[in-house]
Amino acid sequence: MTTDLLALTATLVDIRSESHDEQAITDWIEHQLRTRAPWLTVDRVGNNLVARSTLGRAMRLVLAGHTDTVPIADNVPSRREGDVLWGCGTADMKSGLAVMLELACTVSDPVPDVTYVFYEAEEVAAEHNGLQRLFKERPDLLVGDVALLGEPTNGEIEAGCQGVLRFWLTLKGVRAHTARPWMGRNAIHRLGEVLTLLDAWPGRDPVVDGCTYRESLQAVRVEGGIAGNVVPDAARVLIAHRFAPDRNSDDAMAAIMALLAPVIEPDDEIAIDDISQAAQPGLSHPLLRALVEQNSLAVNAKLGWTDVARFAEHGVPATNYGPGDATLAHMRDERVERAPIERTFVALRGLLERGC
Repeated sequence: MTTDLLALTATLVDIRSESHDEQAITDWIEHQLRTRAPWLTVDRVGNNLVARSTLGRAMRLVLAGHTDTVPIADNVPSRREGDVLWGCGTADMKSGLAVMLELACTVSDPVPDVTYVFYEAEEVAAEHNGLQRLFKERPDLLVGDVALLGEPTNGEIEAGCQGVLRFWLTLKGVRAHTARPWMGRNAIHRLGEVLTLLDAWPGRDPVVDGCTYRESLQAVRVEGGIAGNVVPDAARVLIAHRFAPDRNSDDAMAAIMALLAPVIEPDDEIAIDDISQAAQPGLSHPLLRALVEQNSLAVNAKLGWTDVARFAEHGVPATNYGPGDATLAHMRDERVERAPIERTFVALRGLLERGC
């Protein structure tokens, strides 16, 4: 290894790239790819870059990572002390981008064909997501047999991801004066029954592909009330559910409705706030299995949602594998160490050079 990957990470961190402001970093990465990796074809769609080998191999591996960060918190430019680098995006996920870029510029004859995807706007609303844009406008650029997302996993595999289901449940009542509450029905009091059922939910920990996914079901917001002297005739709660990849969103919603059936009435209303499907671990794919076995990697279930689900939705098995520590992401003192960056690089370079 000749390139100092920690220094390369610092260079990327020092190019500010908060969401919706990724042009400068995209320009810089594009210049590196076009000058240092002439064996790759490079396509740009907005501030999204796709660099591909075209060797006609039997398999194609997609390596993808987002270039944007959350808003900077007085932590750019970066600061380095020994083998530790501090700065916005060090963990999430410019250390992963450094690994991808160095692989693209040094591995000229990979055993599987490789597609490198550097995309914008992951940290904001899905409508802006660069990967989603590519799937919509240029799906041909994202064709692959398996994908790895460089999300921070501290150099371990975090397989697949959970789905997201979030919806408003509005309970109805009858409006009345608080001096005569028997004339009405308090919708806020009805919420208590819903919250009791949610709090008593026994939980679910399904095992998928050897990975244990711990589901969650939470009330995350409550709204209601008209005035201090009025019995409210409506109140609502925002319910958030993270479900395992052995279910789709319809199955997950049906299970919640069964749980709440004793308290939901015909006039109550349900409004979906967000749905994102889960992604299977995909660990049975030969390339992913080889990555795990060749490097004795720890494998855990991904308990959040990531863009691996976008690949899974298009029939491409995907998982998360990157050098950063997710527990440090978005923090003011976000940081990354040299060792996991270099371990991740060596493991992926071995996969590209040896294949399955």
